[in-house]
Amino acid sequence: MAVFQAAELLIPREELLEDWAVIACDQFTSQPEYWQAVRARVGEKPSAYHLVFPEAELGKDEGARIASINAHMREYLAGDVFRAYPDAYVYVERALLDGSVRRGVVGVIDLECYDYHSQSETPVRATEQTVTSRIPPRVKIRSGAPLEASHALLLMDDKTGNVLDTLETRREELPLLYAFDLMQGGGHIEGRLVMGAAAAALEDALRGYEAETAARFANTGKAPLLYAVGDGNHSLATAKTCWETLKEQDPALTGTEHPARYAMVELQNIRDEAQRFEPIHRLLTGVEVADLLREAEAVSAPGGHAIDWAAEERQGTVFLDPELGALPVAALQRFLDRYLRSHSAHIDYIHGAETAMQLAKGFEAMCFLLPDFPKESLFHGIVLDGVLPRKTFSMGHAQEKRYYLECRRITE
Repeated sequence: MAVFQAAELLIPREELLEDWAVIACDQFTSQPEYWQAVRARVGEKPSAYHLVFPEAELGKDEGARIASINAHMREYLAGDVFRAYPDAYVYVERALLDGSVRRGVVGVIDLECYDYHSQSETPVRATEQTVTSRIPPRVKIRSGAPLEASHALLLMDDKTGNVLDTLETRREELPLLYAFDLMQGGGHIEGRLVMGAAAAALEDALRGYEAETAARFANTGKAPLLYAVGDGNHSLATAKTCWETLKEQDPALTGTEHPARYAMVELQNIRDEAQRFEPIHRLLTGVEVADLLREAEAVSAPGGHAIDWAAEERQGTVFLDPELGALPVAALQRFLDRYLRSHSAHIDYIHGAETAMQLAKGFEAMCFLLPDFPKESLFHGIVLDGVLPRKTFSMGHAQEKRYYLECRRITE
C-alpha cells in the first residue's frame, strides 16, 4: 500500500471559498484579535472556522464548542456545501507574501506508516519532538468528528523535483477547482484536480522518489525516511492516536481500509526555492553567564558546531562537540537541556537574531544564535539523531501557514 495516496476529497462550492478557508488553528495564539476578526467576518456562513478549535480560544466552553464543531460537520455533509471528487489529489499553488509560489499536492497518508515518537523508523516521521500533553484535547475533537480538514504539511526531499514537476508539466490540462485570495493577508491560492492519467503519472513519480530516497540511506544501517512532517504534527499525532484507539475497540478494523486509517496532508518538496526555513534562536534568562560558558566549553571540540552567543555587550562563539548531535540545533538543545536540569534558568525560543540579541542585553540573560537551517540536511539529521528538538526551525511567516480548505470523511 502506498504511503501517500489519493482519496475522496470534498471541496466547498466556489462561492463559499473566501469565507471558508481559515488559517491553521495553532497560529496567532497570542493575538486573539486575529481570530475575533475571522469570527466577525464569517458569522454563520459556511466556514472551516466552525470546524476547528483555534488554540487562542481553548479553555472557553470547550464542551459546547466541540459539540458545535461536530454539528456543523454533519450539517455541511448533509447540505449543499461540498463537491466530492473520488480517488483524487489536488495540485496547489500558493502565492506567498514575497511573490514566490509554493507548490504542493493534497492527498492522504497511511497512518500505519507514521509514528511521531522520537526514535521512530517508520517511512513518515515527525521533524520535531511532539508534546504529548497537546494530543488529548485534540482527540476530544477528532474522536467524534465525521470529517477532517487539515493544515498538515508533509515534506519530501526530492532532489530532482520530479514529483511536483510531473504535475507542473500537465498544469494546463488539470481542471481548476479554485482560485481566490485567502483572508487576513494570506495571499493567493489555486488548486487543480488531479485524477486519472495525471494521478497515475504522479504515483509513478512518487514510487521513483521513494526508491531513490531509500537507496540514499542504504549505507547508514538505519531505516530510510521518506516523508517528514513539517507542520501539523500534533494534528497527525491525534489522528494516529484515534486510529489506534479504534483498532483497540474493534480489532476487526486492523488491516482494513477504514477512512480513519488515513489523514489528509499537503505534500511539498523541501528543495522548493519557495520553501524557506528560518532558525529559531535560544534565549536564557535568570542565568549566570560565566557559569554557562564554562559548561559549554567543557563540551566543546575543535572543528565542532560553531554557535554564536551574546550576553549584555559581549559576544563570542562556542564549538559544540558533534557527538552531542549531527546538527547544530540538536547539539545545542541537548547541551541546554542538560544544563537546565541542574539550574534554575528559563529558556525561550526567539524568531530573529536581532530580537534575540536585544533581549540578551538584559540582566542575567544570554542568547545562542543558531545558523541558517540547512534544508538539505533535515532528513539526514532525523535518520541519524532521531526526531529533532522542538522549535528547531520555522517554515515561513504565520500568514504563510496552510489554510483549512479541502475536507474528507473519516467515518464510514
